[in-house]
Amino acid sequence: MQYAISEITSEFEKTTGIECDLIIGSSGKLTSQIMEGAPYDIFLSADMKYPNLLFKEGKTIDSPRVYGYGHLVLYALEENDSIQLSSLNKTEVRHIALANPKNAPYGKAAIEVLENYELLDSLKGKLVYGESISQTNQFLQTEAAQMGFTAKASALKMSDSGKGNWVELDPNTYTPIAQGLVLLKHNDRIRQSAEEFYSFIFSEEAQDILQNYGYSMDE
Repeated sequence: MQYAISEITSEFEKTTGIECDLIIGSSGKLTSQIMEGAPYDIFLSADMKYPNLLFKEGKTIDSPRVYGYGHLVLYALEENDSIQLSSLNKTEVRHIALANPKNAPYGKAAIEVLENYELLDSLKGKLVYGESISQTNQFLQTEAAQMGFTAKASALKMSDSGKGNWVELDPNTYTPIAQGLVLLKHNDRIRQSAEEFYSFIFSEEAQDILQNYGYSMDE
């Protein structure tokens, strides 16, 4: 959500005059911070697991709501017209980047894809894990990894410069990535502002931005 939420936040600030601070990180790490009392007002996760956990722990105003569905892609910075999963076995592909599946839903989805195609065992020695999708993207953009798994939203943004090549993976090979949003019990003084942002996420304007970044509204 790093790229999409930046654009959504910018539009929200223009529309309402309410300033926002974005904290970007893996869903798991942010959840741990919230559990430990981090002063956040809204949490947008890359899955539903962590918002549901926070709801069960009494940290949220209400139950989570899906704001969109993410999609997984295979990405390489070097131009390759035939990028595909079988390319991962090539000797020149020494490192394959993905987000840590313990903390990041897109990393978990990547592992599911490799398992579905019976590639995980043969590729284990090549896998390098980013703390989040953001760090995974850094591995890919600096070619610390020759190929890797990332969010379609990230691939679209990274390809803006004309560099990079990617292919969207079959959504039937991994669990749908429903992404959830919750209002957190933190600061009553700015509750109204937080509620305005929450509502804005589901506005036509914000939903159009999400679709432009490769998210779907239905699965």
